[in-house]
Amino acid sequence: MVREDGKRNFALRESSGEESSVFSGNTPRQAALKAARRLEPGSSEESAERVELKLREKGTDKVHIYDGWAWEETAPDDKPDWMPGEITEANVSKKGIEHLDE
Repeated sequence: MVREDGKRNFALRESSGEESSVFSGNTPRQAALKAARRLEPGSSEESAERVELKLREKGTDKVHIYDGWAWEETAPDDKPDWMPGEITEANVSKKGIEHLDE
């Protein structure tokens, strides 16, 4: 379901089927990146734990499945004053789409 501003809402699904959070974005990947930033960060991208993320697009039966991971990184030198020295970066890799039978 597309909002007036062109963004879509995606609910993060737990393995039990419960939907705990909603992330918005123009694409499913954008919402998955937002969800991945909330994961426990590793010390580097290589050591970060990969976690399966399932995002159901609100208003549809589509569930987008990603592997997501997050890590800590030093903020860039030209960072704004309000930004902390260590920031959380994230990445995702799409695994596929499922359709709910509900």
